[in-house]
Amino acid sequence: MAALHLPQVIDHPQGTTYVFDSATHVETYVAAKNPKPGSVVVAASYAGVLCARMVMSARPMAAIGLDCAIGKDGAGIAGLWYYEALNVPAAAVDTMTAEMGNGADQYENGIISRVNDQAQRLGLAPGMTVKEAVDAILTKSKAPRDFDTTRRLVVHTNEEGRSIVCTDSIAFALPEDKARNVLCTAGHTGRSVIEYFRNYRPWAFICSDGGIGKNDSGVSALEAIEEDGIVGASVDALTARMGDGQSTYFDGIISAANKHAMAKGVRIGQTAREAALLMLK
Repeated sequence: MAALHLPQVIDHPQGTTYVFDSATHVETYVAAKNPKPGSVVVAASYAGVLCARMVMSARPMAAIGLDCAIGKDGAGIAGLWYYEALNVPAAAVDTMTAEMGNGADQYENGIISRVNDQAQRLGLAPGMTVKEAVDAILTKSKAPRDFDTTRRLVVHTNEEGRSIVCTDSIAFALPEDKARNVLCTAGHTGRSVIEYFRNYRPWAFICSDGGIGKNDSGVSALEAIEEDGIVGASVDALTARMGDGQSTYFDGIISAANKHAMAKGVRIGQTAREAALLMLK
C-alpha cells in the first residue's frame, strides 16, 4: 500500500484548501481520510491529464497544478481541459515560480500562468498568485458579472471609429463588425468559414492557418473570398493558440494572406499586431 502523505490543510471561512506535494498523494489520502468534497486542491505536480484524474478522486471544487513549462504537445497543462469537461475550474502555475514537488512553495509563491474556461468565469487570470486564485475561487469575489463566452476584446480603435477586435471564432462576429472592424479570430481559414466571411463581411480578418493541412485546406478561404473584396490573412498555428482570438492577435505570426491584404502591406512573417494595423487603414 502506498504511504500516506498528509497535505497542508488550510481552512477559510468559505471552504478548505488541501495542499499536496504531489497529485499521486491525493488518491491515498482520499482513501484513508475521506476529505470533504468541494474543496480546492493545490498539488505540485504537472497539470496534465494523468494528474487531473488523480486529483479528481477528491471531488474538488477547483484544482491548481504546475505548468511544467507546458511541454511537448501541451502535456503539462492538458489537464486544464480535462477539468473543463467536468465543469471544474482549474489553473496551472508557472514552474519558474514554484518548486516541483513542494506544495507549500507553490501555495506561498506560485504565479498562475494558464487557466481554463471555468476558472476565467471566476475571474482567475495569468499573473495572479496562487493565494489570490484560491481566494477568488472560494469567495467568487472576482467573478465578472456577465462573463463573455466569446472573450471579445477591442484592442485598438482608430480616428475613423474602426476597431481591431479579438474574438474566439468568426462565428461570434456581431452586426457592428460589418464593413467596420478587423476581426482577429482563432478558427482555421478553410472552406467551411467562407459563408461566415460573406455573411458578416468584416472590414478585414485574421484567423489561424490550422497548420495549413492537406491541399492547403487550412487557408483555402483566403483566395475564395478575394472575389468578394474581403481582406484576409492567417497566422501560423504553431505561433498562436487555436480557439483563442487574443492569442491570434498578441502571439500570432502571419503565414498566409490574400491579395487584398498584401495590397495593404501585409507580409508573411509579420506579427498579427502589425498586420491588423495595416488592415485597419
